[in-house]
Amino acid sequence: MSSPVYILCAGGTIDTEYSGAAGTYRVGPPIAPAVLRRARVENCEIRPLLQKDSSHITEEERTQLVEAVLSLPDDSRAVLTHGTDTMAETARAIAAHKPRITVVLTGAFLPGSTRDSDAEFNVGFALGAARALPRGVYIAMNGDIFPAERVRKNRDAGRFERTD
Repeated sequence: MSSPVYILCAGGTIDTEYSGAAGTYRVGPPIAPAVLRRARVENCEIRPLLQKDSSHITEEERTQLVEAVLSLPDDSRAVLTHGTDTMAETARAIAAHKPRITVVLTGAFLPGSTRDSDAEFNVGFALGAARALPRGVYIAMNGDIFPAERVRKNRDAGRFERTD
């Protein structure tokens, strides 16, 4: 059997839940394990790291995320679920260390707990990308793949786009 794909979970909209009683949203436990179970995906190792909105991630926490990626064995493959607000910044922070692995960051624009969320598609797409792409750091969102060094979130359009 091949090496596992590491699924690192940092929170964000993908893991957001709605509390009907309180009328609020909060970042809950990672949705990735349930998504992978329903899709009958095997040979993944889940590692929860944070349960946080990415706009509230501190530089110390971003460093911890980078260190978690860098601690993986050489030639590993990983997916990092992350909030979209600062996903590009975290991708660039990881890429700056030139990791000897393939890591793909993904998330969702709508909470993973909602019916119309892009979370399940994005997790599956990122997993496939992590298994297929050469060593490097990427963002995979909504059917597109971007190298970490050339991507930004276009908040007005509600998507990621390549920068050149």
